[in-house]
Amino acid sequence: MKYRQSRPVPIAFFNADRCGVFYIRAQMKRIIDIGILQSLSGNYAVLSGASRTGALQGVAEVNASSDYDLTFRVSARDPEGRNDRYAPLCREILRETGVRHIFGCVTSSSRKEVIPELERFDGVLWYPVPYEGFEASERVAYMHSCPNQHLLPLLDWALPALGPRGYLVGSNYIWGWEIAQIARERIAVAGGEVTGDRYLALGDTEADHLIAEITALRPDFIVNSLVGESSYAFLAQLAELRQKTGAALPVLSGNFTECEIAYCDAGAEGLVAAGPWFEPGEGRGGSLAEMARQAVHELARLLNGRPGAETLSLSELVALSLAAGEKPRPDPTHFHARQPVVIAQIRAGRFHEILRHPPRGADPYLTARDRDLPAAPVLRVVS
Repeated sequence: MKYRQSRPVPIAFFNADRCGVFYIRAQMKRIIDIGILQSLSGNYAVLSGASRTGALQGVAEVNASSDYDLTFRVSARDPEGRNDRYAPLCREILRETGVRHIFGCVTSSSRKEVIPELERFDGVLWYPVPYEGFEASERVAYMHSCPNQHLLPLLDWALPALGPRGYLVGSNYIWGWEIAQIARERIAVAGGEVTGDRYLALGDTEADHLIAEITALRPDFIVNSLVGESSYAFLAQLAELRQKTGAALPVLSGNFTECEIAYCDAGAEGLVAAGPWFEPGEGRGGSLAEMARQAVHELARLLNGRPGAETLSLSELVALSLAAGEKPRPDPTHFHARQPVVIAQIRAGRFHEILRHPPRGADPYLTARDRDLPAAPVLRVVS
């Protein structure tokens, strides 16, 4: 890839020539093209919009900083929340623009759609949202959290605090399925009971049957893995149920973030979530924006002072960084970031921290869980 030159930036100040005249020596920053693949419309546009905003903020900060010898130039595409558009648009970015690093995707299904294109064109996806684990692609930098960094700590807090009977509801695709499986196992280890395990299609906002079942079962807590508009509708109806019955019905989530609070009115009040970071003020971008911003800075650090490195694989970039004595965020074996674990509750319209654990490494395949599982789990139909 040929480098293009942009404006000079000062890197050494007040060098004097032999006549005693001071001048500023400047070096030209190189321009590196990157991609953004986020939906501006569709069922989860609020989430993808926050992630896109964070990535663009990171780009602006990198480009304005004298700490880096590079600037980023963005090629953006909008899949409109349609799963069938992610792979073609990813291919278009990689094939037609010379981009090798793309920031984007929200759903796990869209992430899995683009991985074959990344493999074909030697690209890297910087994925800044929580996900369900059970994946480790050398083409993906997983910059948010996986279940041992969100769901499991959340359940370990909730089971003794709220009670043993849980109700599971999620979007009907890989995120919802895997989160439910992990939750069932953790609840079983604690001697608890899964009272229901239900799903809605992405974008489905008709949750009356779920509300009726929850009314009858009165679980101690609800694990909500719904995404986007489905989640907002469900939370609104659950809030009406609480108002009518006075039942607590606390909700847990590993994927609900600050940018969504305003779309739920009072429905999100009391929700408890886990993640690596929560907005301390009223910014509303939340962890999706922050992790995307951090991901852009991480790529800039990996490329800084290494001309041509943007053509290297993720494993090669991480290896170079380690050899230089740096501490890259992606783990060299599975490319997931080490993250703090924060548990927080929505009160008066924003998250307030309840509990914080030190940063922990990702365990995407939950290798540690085998020690906790019952020796002879009993399978039964949940109704």
